[in-house]
Amino acid sequence: MLDAKLTTFLTVCETKNFTRAAELLSLTQPAVSHHIAQLEQELGVRLFYRKRGDFRLTAQGEIALRYARRISGLYNKMSGALEDARERLTKLRVGITHTAESSVITEAFAKYASETPGLTITIVTDTMNNLYELLANYELDIAVVEGELPDPTIQSLLLDTDYLVCILPNNSPLAKKSLVTLDDLRGEKLILRLPNSGTRLLLDSHLERLKMSIRDFNIALEVDNVATIKDLVRKDFGISILPRSACLDELNKSKLTALPIENLSMIRETNLLYNRDFGHDEVLQAITRIYHSCKP
Repeated sequence: MLDAKLTTFLTVCETKNFTRAAELLSLTQPAVSHHIAQLEQELGVRLFYRKRGDFRLTAQGEIALRYARRISGLYNKMSGALEDARERLTKLRVGITHTAESSVITEAFAKYASETPGLTITIVTDTMNNLYELLANYELDIAVVEGELPDPTIQSLLLDTDYLVCILPNNSPLAKKSLVTLDDLRGEKLILRLPNSGTRLLLDSHLERLKMSIRDFNIALEVDNVATIKDLVRKDFGISILPRSACLDELNKSKLTALPIENLSMIRETNLLYNRDFGHDEVLQAITRIYHSCKP
């Protein structure tokens, strides 16, 4: 059983209120305070600033929270794995970035689930940074992300390489060209991913290499959802820069046009990330095989 003091600590961090934490845990407020005091004594640090109008974690408390989440995630993972073993079931929790969600990767996981008896896959979408944190805390089994891996403690398997292209409505004058120049982009309204997305970070880094900035362009909208961006481009509200793989369905159905951008060769990796003790090489091999069989 997970240490009750850690459970109390995590609940207090979530609610930022001792009284509310006590209600959720069916404890008295003095009991919650006692758990936190015991944990502080064991760790030899102060976890919270608790002055009137100021309730927040100390620097040591932030460190404790990070590890407490990992301990809790690993404990929950163990409990779930033992329950699955008793029922002869396998459950996988997969995190996918919003861009990867629009590619054939979700189809590959769906096909693998349909072909594997007793397997249930839960897919969640989030930003790269949040997926890294969920994976580190053992709240995910696999994360599918674009770009380089910032954490050497996490294992990675290259799934695919892709590249960014300019996405335009078919009726755009630029759609008749063989490529789009940076001057062309300056004259258009851009609908881009959010600044912390992998797509946007890749674009920004390539512009910086050319001694340019995204601020040199007319950004009309910043949108988190790739499907929404494609729909807005199709309706002629602007143009975008997206991974080609995220637009394959629209391109195959001639709903959008994709063109390379002169002087911007933006190659992008898609990786499967997992913890060292994942222990299911057959899943990684199967997903890789199915993914490549599903690609157009």
